Amino acid sequence: MVPPHVIGAVSGTLPTLVLEGSRRRAAVAFVFVTVLLDMLAFGIVIPVLPHLVRGFIGGDTASAALVIGVFGSAFALAQFLASPVQGALSDRFGRRPVILLSNTGLALDFVLMALANTVPLLFLGRVIAGITAASVSTANAYIADITPPERRAGAYGFLGAAFGIGFVLGPALGGWAGSIDLRLPFWIAAGLAAANVCWGLFVLPESLPRERRAPFRWRQASPVGSWRLVRAHPRVGGLVAAQVLSQFAHYVLPSTFVLYAFHRYGWGEREVGSVLALVGISNALVQALLVGALVRRIGEAPALLAGLVIGAAGFALMGLAATGPVFLAAIPLLALWGLAGPAAQALMTRRVGVDEQGRLQGAVTSFASATGIVAPFLFAGAFAIGVRDGARAELPGAAFLIAATLLVVAALVGWRASREQPPRTPAG
Repeated sequence: MVPPHVIGAVSGTLPTLVLEGSRRRAAVAFVFVTVLLDMLAFGIVIPVLPHLVRGFIGGDTASAALVIGVFGSAFALAQFLASPVQGALSDRFGRRPVILLSNTGLALDFVLMALANTVPLLFLGRVIAGITAASVSTANAYIADITPPERRAGAYGFLGAAFGIGFVLGPALGGWAGSIDLRLPFWIAAGLAAANVCWGLFVLPESLPRERRAPFRWRQASPVGSWRLVRAHPRVGGLVAAQVLSQFAHYVLPSTFVLYAFHRYGWGEREVGSVLALVGISNALVQALLVGALVRRIGEAPALLAGLVIGAAGFALMGLAATGPVFLAAIPLLALWGLAGPAAQALMTRRVGVDEQGRLQGAVTSFASATGIVAPFLFAGAFAIGVRDGARAELPGAAFLIAATLLVVAALVGWRASREQPPRTPAG
């Protein structure tokens, strides 16, 4: 017998456990905060980590920059390896324990980084942060469990808003608290993560019933296993590729924006911080307020295509903008790029079984994390070549033009994949 607080819904081939009223709102709010904290784990260290590293190695800025680069790649590599494991574990043991344990690990990791007094301990902290922050894959699977297919794009847009808010809040919180004490941002983040665990113990119900769970196998809980899963579902592969290309393009901002803005427009720290805040706020508004309504009106596939094409136009305008105001005019276009991710997620969740949602989200997060190992070097190298002395023609916006090209390719791949319809099934 179905408990009174749960109703069962069937749409296509994917049964969905839909929570009613306040229970669903509380669960979604908790998942939202979890994703926000994952982004916070990435952003809060940006203003303070370089200063900590410089202090540990004797104030050598060049060496500190190299160490920070290694830290960034290690964070991405840890997520690449851990995301399939977390996704598969959530398919086996349920979403709730994996999300709560991941949040607990994040809180303990922030304590470790607050106490670290050597570069190796800081490095260990960044690796653990990459592992625990991989819970975004399980959070996405949770949303697929409790949301009917026709409402998933809006729900994923809501989660996307958490990324935008975290993009603003993380560096801002790190900079403000770090000006008081370099360790304070880590203690604040640890307290927030611990409080979120305590909250989740009371408000987060399990979304995956035992009869819908899948056995855990190590050969599936790896990037190779993720690749096999995608290949086993041809209608999913193109959508995953579009998501990965889109994530690859995103790295142009953290990799080159600061140097690009200083070189081309003469912007300092205040201007750069304000522009990044505007980017994050604009993205959060689009994800929270526009995605759901627009996808319901035009459909998931058109929203995917429109988001990628508009995002490509935004990056192209940024790369060609000769003045700061023209660059700022591209920010609304970049915000509308946010239509693509939730639409792609909603399409993908329709095309795999309920017992594979965790592995699917683990695969997407893993492949997207892998771009963080390569993309910063590509975009930074393109910028360096575009502005170096002796270049035939200075092209400081080369990295942004590459990002625009990647989104055009993603649009072509995503358009083709979205046209492949899942098989029809009898009405539930």
